[in-house]
Amino acid sequence: MRQVSRALTAALAVLALAAGAPGAAHAQPPAESIPGAPPGAFAERLPEGWRVQGGELVWSSPEPVGTGGSRVEFRSGGRTLGVPTPSPDHRTFRLRLDAVEAGPVSELQVVAGSRRLDAAGADRTSAQRRSPAPAKPLAPFPANPVDPGTAGKYRTTSGEYDLKAVKLPGYAEPVEMRATVVGPTDAPGKRPLALFLHGRTATCYTPGESSAAFGWPCKPGDKEVPSYRGHLHDQRRLASQGYVTVSVSANGVNAQDFRAADLGAQARSSLVRRHLARWAEWGANPGKAPEAVRATKPADLSKVLLIGHSRGGEGVNRAALDSVSPPPPAEDGHQGPVNWRIRGTVLIGPTNFGQNPTPDVPSMTVLPGCDGDVSDLQGQLYLDGTRGVGRGKALHSAVYMVGANHNYFNTEWTPGQSETPAFDDVWDDTDPVCSAGATTRLSAERQQAAGTTYIAAAARLFLAGDDRIRPLLDGSGRSAPSAGPVRVLTHAVGGNRTPAIAPDSPLSVTNGRVCRQITTDTAQACIPDSGSGRSPHFASWSVFGDEPGRGAVTARWTRPGTPVRLTPERAFSLAGSETLALRVIVPPNTRGTRLDVALTDTSGKRVRLGQVTIDGVPGANLTPGHWAREVRVPLKAAVDAGVDLKRTRSLELTPRGGSGEFWLMDAWGWRPGTPAVAPGTLPRIDIGRLSVKEGDSGSLTYRVPVRVTGKGTGVIKLAVLDPKTGGSTIRTVTVKAGDSPETSITVAGNSRYAPDLNHEIAAKAVRGAAVGSASGGVLVENDDPMPTVTVTPVADTVTEGQKLTWRVELSQPADTMIESRFDVLPVGEGTELSTTDVDKEWLFGLGLTADPERPLSADSPSLWLSLPAGVTNAEVSVPTIADTPTEPKESLRMRMFYMKGYEWLEGPHVTGKVTDAPLR
Repeated sequence: MRQVSRALTAALAVLALAAGAPGAAHAQPPAESIPGAPPGAFAERLPEGWRVQGGELVWSSPEPVGTGGSRVEFRSGGRTLGVPTPSPDHRTFRLRLDAVEAGPVSELQVVAGSRRLDAAGADRTSAQRRSPAPAKPLAPFPANPVDPGTAGKYRTTSGEYDLKAVKLPGYAEPVEMRATVVGPTDAPGKRPLALFLHGRTATCYTPGESSAAFGWPCKPGDKEVPSYRGHLHDQRRLASQGYVTVSVSANGVNAQDFRAADLGAQARSSLVRRHLARWAEWGANPGKAPEAVRATKPADLSKVLLIGHSRGGEGVNRAALDSVSPPPPAEDGHQGPVNWRIRGTVLIGPTNFGQNPTPDVPSMTVLPGCDGDVSDLQGQLYLDGTRGVGRGKALHSAVYMVGANHNYFNTEWTPGQSETPAFDDVWDDTDPVCSAGATTRLSAERQQAAGTTYIAAAARLFLAGDDRIRPLLDGSGRSAPSAGPVRVLTHAVGGNRTPAIAPDSPLSVTNGRVCRQITTDTAQACIPDSGSGRSPHFASWSVFGDEPGRGAVTARWTRPGTPVRLTPERAFSLAGSETLALRVIVPPNTRGTRLDVALTDTSGKRVRLGQVTIDGVPGANLTPGHWAREVRVPLKAAVDAGVDLKRTRSLELTPRGGSGEFWLMDAWGWRPGTPAVAPGTLPRIDIGRLSVKEGDSGSLTYRVPVRVTGKGTGVIKLAVLDPKTGGSTIRTVTVKAGDSPETSITVAGNSRYAPDLNHEIAAKAVRGAAVGSASGGVLVENDDPMPTVTVTPVADTVTEGQKLTWRVELSQPADTMIESRFDVLPVGEGTELSTTDVDKEWLFGLGLTADPERPLSADSPSLWLSLPAGVTNAEVSVPTIADTPTEPKESLRMRMFYMKGYEWLEGPHVTGKVTDAPLR
């Protein structure tokens, strides 16, 4: 769990000072009305649903949220504050406050993917990104000569196995080893193996109830959500085509992954490889295999395809890497031999928190155009993040499926098909592309049919090596009849492509500019945050607001004919290529952006290759619609004109429409075919974690453990987050197997109490390297005692109209907020102060009303008092009002608690008395 930065903490402390809200329904008063608020305090309320409680920033939702694959984040002022810890029912999220400062509380947000979850922004999100209604559907692509989705000729059998649960590093409860198997019974020889890993959803449900929850193991009377059975329709189709399939259960990971820094990627990889290891054992000793495995044909583990949905996608990507380059033993749940070879991965609506794809294993990433869970479509970086990293021979394909949501790829997540409570993750019922009534929205059955077809396409290309399938995946614009009437758009990197222009490298541009994908500088940004929907290509890296080395070329025009010229620092070669392939983004729902394409060689000879026409994707409000289309133009004109394609100097793109804009992601030389891919032996980087004591004085410098294994030399980005300012530094580092790059953190000691402080480090591959554990750092453990907290009365006997007041004091300053609360209790004897005896505005700040009159303790209110860092005393007050009736002496009793770490410690009881004001 990350910590909140200093300026925000100070603002929140002001809002919590002297009065506050113990529950989600309790409103905070404006800072200006809070007694004791320091000068210049933020005069604003915490947004609806937010509160400060127990040293934590807390947000509550009336309904469960964040139960899917997307990561829930707290944000403020345009940057990520951290990843909060969810409650078991996923209605409350908590993020630890530290002692420091930074940003307007009015800008607090809760975000999952590209979706705003909190009440203050949920209604605005779709309006801000409202896209025009999609244009009339385009004509379908020509059918591919070979359709991979048709049923095969083999008979199939199915069954399940349930083995002893396994312990995985960092997970308190053992994880199940359960799976469903479907395979052919009459196919010849050993058969390729396809392994499915479902995504993250609730793990347990109570039969007859309408919702499910997280827990592990499930409590008595509850049943496990059988997510692993949700791909049976895919398994049966593949089995009929001759593949052995297994779909494994991962509920034990899903229920515990919120504690893991990588949100479960390594654990899911370990689980996948545990299953593969058992299949290898059963292959060597068939008699020991479970009945479900013996009933099907034996598996050929030299040909394995991994298919993962949602967080399962990130898990199988990591398993592919871990199968060629082992992770650190302390983090790995499988440390035996690797008797299998991963030939490819299929990633369906995947998360990509680490942003480190496996570069030399072919992949197909399905991007659901109506994904209401991983709605930023961050899986796009499984393609873009491989560019220039590995050998470049592995084909990485993106399949953008118009009208598909996140959940329906799994039948156990589909209403009407599932055994358990399920829902449609599309949350915007006005979306012109994705709402239930939109013509572009896919039914569950159509979406599942399309998903099955493209999984089968990947299996046939990656496992069987059938190049006739490639045009369905690589941007060639072909369709598969078995997928049904669904619009599927594709593009790719790698394979038989030759790199030509990548805006990440030095590049001169005229009549356009190189923009930065990830930056807080709107003048340099490719698409500012205020734009109408960002791009899957521009998914941000963790909590870092600026990331160098990720660019695109953008141009905007108001009249045709002005060429946009791109000249790399070095000439590039297109020799041997048939066409020039461009990945170009145009605004969603636009049609017919026409660009003339020309090349010039180093001698100055120029040739016009032809013209390309680009249509924007059908833009939804739900997902970012700026997605690149692949277009190609033949190189024949350059060959005929005698242009030296070995020494190409520049590329020109000349708009031919009246006005418009585009973003060029990259340009490639393209030729047909799928090259063979050899297993990679790149150096692998894993960032470790170190815990140190703060100390009382002086400074010590600690080196972050960075492990580099494998072979060769590579280049990575290393990012260091400053936990006090929220800023980061990112540098490019060359790494070599066996070495450890210099990454040091200086820790200054003192004798003041403070929370533990985490200095986070993250790594991302740039060239010739692979990253496993992408984040780590140094945890500085505070070793100073907490100040003594005392409470003394300032005015504990008053007349009506005055304030009952107590002072909370610390024995010495602390470097963190010290939070306390006063619980109002029933009095032991006599008359208790009532709700009509206190100030109405003050009572409203507690979320209460005066009428009907009742004892003040009846609603169990609490008064919250936070002492910001460096502040040693503050007062808590109960303002009474003067009334006319003659009353007996009234009393108030409260019990004080204060927070130490994550624990409430009991302080003293305090009492107050109120007497009638003297008659005038």
